[in-house]
Amino acid sequence: MALVLPFKAIRPQRQYAAQIAALPYDVMTREEAQKAVAGNDLSFIHVEKSEIDVPDGTRSDDELIYRTAKSNFARMREKGIVFQEKFSCFYIYRQQMGSQVQTGIVGVMSAAEYDAGKIKKHELTRKDKEEDRIRHVDMVNAQTGPVFISYIARPRINAIVKKIVAGNPEYNFTAEDGIIHTVWVVADAGQIEQIKNEFLQVDALYIADGHHRAAAAAAVARQRRKQDNAAGSINEPDMVLAVLFPHDQLKVMDYNRTVKDLNGLTPEKYLKKITASFIVNKNFAAKSPQKLHDFGMYLGGSWYKLTIKNGMYDVKDPVASLDAAILQDHLLAPVLGISDPRTDDRIKFIGGIRGMSELEKLVDKDGFAVAFSLYPTTMEQIMHVADAGAIMPPKSTWFEPKLRSGMFVHDLS
Repeated sequence: MALVLPFKAIRPQRQYAAQIAALPYDVMTREEAQKAVAGNDLSFIHVEKSEIDVPDGTRSDDELIYRTAKSNFARMREKGIVFQEKFSCFYIYRQQMGSQVQTGIVGVMSAAEYDAGKIKKHELTRKDKEEDRIRHVDMVNAQTGPVFISYIARPRINAIVKKIVAGNPEYNFTAEDGIIHTVWVVADAGQIEQIKNEFLQVDALYIADGHHRAAAAAAVARQRRKQDNAAGSINEPDMVLAVLFPHDQLKVMDYNRTVKDLNGLTPEKYLKKITASFIVNKNFAAKSPQKLHDFGMYLGGSWYKLTIKNGMYDVKDPVASLDAAILQDHLLAPVLGISDPRTDDRIKFIGGIRGMSELEKLVDKDGFAVAFSLYPTTMEQIMHVADAGAIMPPKSTWFEPKLRSGMFVHDLS
């Protein structure tokens, strides 16, 4: 059972939607965000990543950043650039990136169910990043970006969505990166009830992306529950903004790695050492692996294909059998000496959206010694790890397209 409810979204006036919609706060640096908003005062980055609007040198945890987010959002509301829905609605949000199309339902889910483990996660959160989002949500008094959720596809939900998207959309625009965003408002009471009832039949929700958003929303909910002393009642802070997609529509891209040095080994000794665990083939023209448990490796201007040898990992272990874990456990740690990829500054992670040319550039021009391309983790693997209550290795998944912030805001008032 999953409690998913409609809500009174704060959202853009139709004519401003394309200007407001922004990439998530955590996929760009401050400098990249400043460039992204150049000439666009309406970009929701001014709310989601408000450090772009404070003086250089301001500490990353300075309260000024959160006050600026609050005032920027208040200004958008005062000017009528965004407005709040009068009645609780669901929304259908479709994204199209080339041939990839994913259509999700925008609503709010239960923070209590997150705390109870019914909304399943597969990543650890960092305390500093979690605290940043807690302060942001608390100060703005709103969840300004949705959590990216998946669930096992249900034909009855698909049928409801198909009927709704046959109507006219509220928003329909193509962003600068070529991704098409289309939104339908679900205000019909009968359709709202159908969606609510269908999600009550869903066994579990899975966080695909946005673990820090979810953790922060749940933390704020717990804190305000204590303050309000309202046991048993459901208030706005008890709910978490989300876009929920059927699992079979999502695209997980590869998340690749580069390492700065060979841990004191010559290329020849390094190649010999990795043959203990991998079958190594040179002249790998594809560059990117075509199946699980194969890896691409770029070294000294040449591509190699690595295949993990039989018996090197536990096929029944949902984590140990992940390619990110195989590479870490059998090459990065024992050969290159990277014992903790979360903290070791010798390793860099590159989302698959950047392509193999980015790996080549990092090795050929930017001082890295070796790069690895991985086959994308599957949704089934992600759910298997989450069902086991386990945690995936860092940087195991890269979802595209990214959800845009600013299209839907959940007011906690």
